[in-house]
Order: sequence, then structure tokens, then C-alpha cells
Amino acid sequence: FGFVREVESLGINYGQVANNLPAPEKVLELLRSLKVTKARIYDTNPQVLSAFANSNVEIIVTVENDMLATLTDPNQSLQWVSTRIRPFFPATRITGIAVGNEVFTGDDNTLVTYLVPAMVSIHAALVRLGLDQYIHVSTPNSLAVLQESFPPSAGSFRPELNVIMLQFLQFLAATRGPFWINAYPYFAYKDSPNKIPIDYVLFNPNSGMVDPNTKLHYDNMLYAQVDAVIIAMAKMGYGGIEVRVSETGWPSRGDATEIGANLQNAAIYNHNLMRRQYLNEGTPLRPSMKLEIYVFALFNEDMKPGPTSERNYGLFQPDGTMAYNVGLTALSTTSSSSSSSTSSASISLTSNSTKMKLKRIIDSDHLMIEKDTYTNVQVTM
Repeated sequence: FGFVREVESLGINYGQVANNLPAPEKVLELLRSLKVTKARIYDTNPQVLSAFANSNVEIIVTVENDMLATLTDPNQSLQWVSTRIRPFFPATRITGIAVGNEVFTGDDNTLVTYLVPAMVSIHAALVRLGLDQYIHVSTPNSLAVLQESFPPSAGSFRPELNVIMLQFLQFLAATRGPFWINAYPYFAYKDSPNKIPIDYVLFNPNSGMVDPNTKLHYDNMLYAQVDAVIIAMAKMGYGGIEVRVSETGWPSRGDATEIGANLQNAAIYNHNLMRRQYLNEGTPLRPSMKLEIYVFALFNEDMKPGPTSERNYGLFQPDGTMAYNVGLTALSTTSSSSSSSTSSASISLTSNSTKMKLKRIIDSDHLMIEKDTYTNVQVTM
């Protein structure tokens, strides 16, 4: 895939749980060729941060879960920011610090008590160093933080998280940080393939669903999941916090029990997702606010534990070749910047029940896409 112009609301997760990945400098070249200007890493790897210096790529770094207890100490947080962040900024465009990953729903319950204090300490360190206006602090959350997510108007957090969730939302409101959610419609489909229409989870044309309470129409599950989080926050008095998707994707391979994990579905999901991002869409609940999404992931990672799907979320193989074609051919840096010729192409992606055609005309300045039309009804919260 590749875009003629940069897509402001699209980022990609650059995971590194593999022993065969290209050097960070090569990764930067790949991102530039794709005109992707946002990336997230799962640590503060100095090689990556150095390689991304003086580029136009914004990067979110991560505090590993096992560091949370230490970083509740303000002095330790100041040292961490001073050594892990400050030496690289602003040459490297660090825009966010993800404190932990899916802490609220992890196996180690003690980490939950450390999360908000660590975030407070890290933010205080950023303030002390004059970096808080450039770098936000938040944490990515699993969709499992929700007790209810369907319909979106029923969105609510798990009761046992209410106390700590309130503290977290207070922090985000005070610092204007986003609520990050890892949302994977694939998991919902895998668990209930006979109940959930495949086209609804793949962004393919479908009749969708109407929330009986808000009367909003949803033509895909991802937007419904995001709006469920927005409504859950609103019920706790924090309806104004921005929700962003820190991870979403679809595996191109899976075990026999992982229904739907295949090349065809992965290509359709990511292709349709990127098409919607190119249009800077919002969700039905917030149609005028473009939804920022980070695709998972840039590469297949051969050392990730778990089922086969875990090692096959990448858009690319470690050697830089596409794991599958999402419909738009990657443009090299040279050709995208120097070519003024016009080309056209028509591609077809087929699911079990629909056939969708996307026509594109590419020149040096424009990408025109036939867009499915649907109606959004806005409600105010």
C-alpha cells in the first residue's frame, strides 16, 4: 500500500519481537515510501529513536509494564525522562508516552495500583523539563475494560475498575491526553462467526446496525467499539476525552481454531480501514472528529508467543516484502516524489458474500476513491 499524500490520522505499530527485522534506518525508509508519518514502538529503543531523528515521523514510545512500580517515584521518573526521552527530543518527534500496555486487564493485578501514580510522575517530569506541551501521557487499553459494548449506547466499564478508571480519566482530562484503545473486531468474529456478519467486521458494504437508543447507524464494528468507549467515559462524567485506536488489525494466518484468520480477510480489513482513514472519517457519535488509528502491525514477528495468529499480523515480512497486497502498491520515495505520470488501476476484493471494487487514479498530487455513502446522525454528549 502507499498514499500519494500523507494521512494524518493513520499510524502503524512497529513491534520488534523478532530476530530477523531490518535495521531501524531501513524501517524509516519503508515508512517514508508509504508516506506514513506516525509510528508506535513498545519500548524506548535508542537505536530506533536515533534513526528516526530529523525525519517527519512522529513516534510514541512505551514504558514497559515491569517499570511501572519504579516510576511511581518522582525522582525515578525524572531520571527516566531525562535519559530516555530528553536526549532525543526534539530531533526525534516523540509525541506520546504509553505507560504500560493493557494494564487494567492484565494478569498482574498489582500493576493497576501503580499505573496512575506512574503516569502522574512521568507527566510531572515532562513539566519540569518543559516537554509536557509536546508529549502526552496515556496508556493503551484492551477492549476488555468494558463490561458492555453492544449496542454502543450500553457502553460501560467493568465495575471493579470504576475507582481506578475514574482516577485515570481525571488525569486524562487534566492533561488533555487521549484514551487509547486496542480494538480488534477479528476477535469478536472469531468467537461468534455464526452471529456476526463478516462484512460488518471487514468494513465491507452491509446493512449494518442501528443503536436503538441513539438511533445512530453503524456500518462497521470498529466504530461501534470506539463509540462504546466514548459513552462509557461519558457515563462517568468525562465525555469530552478523545478516543484513539492504539491497535487494530487482522491476522493473515492462524491455527485451525482461529476462524477468519487468513490472507483474504486481512487484506480486505486493512485495505478498507486505510481507505476510510484516507477520508479522515469520524465515528457516528463524533463524525466531525477524525479518528486516529494505529494499524497493528508493520512486520510479522516470529518470536511472539501464543497462537499462530500472533506472529502474522504484519503488513510486511521482515525482508520488506508485502505479507499480502492491501490493494494499493507501495510507492518508493523516488517515484512518489519525482513521477508526474498518471496511472489507473482497478482491483477487486471478494468476501464470502460481497464483491467490492475500488477504482483509483493516481498522479503526483491526487488519489480519487469511490466512496460508499452512508448517513451519520450526530448526538451531543
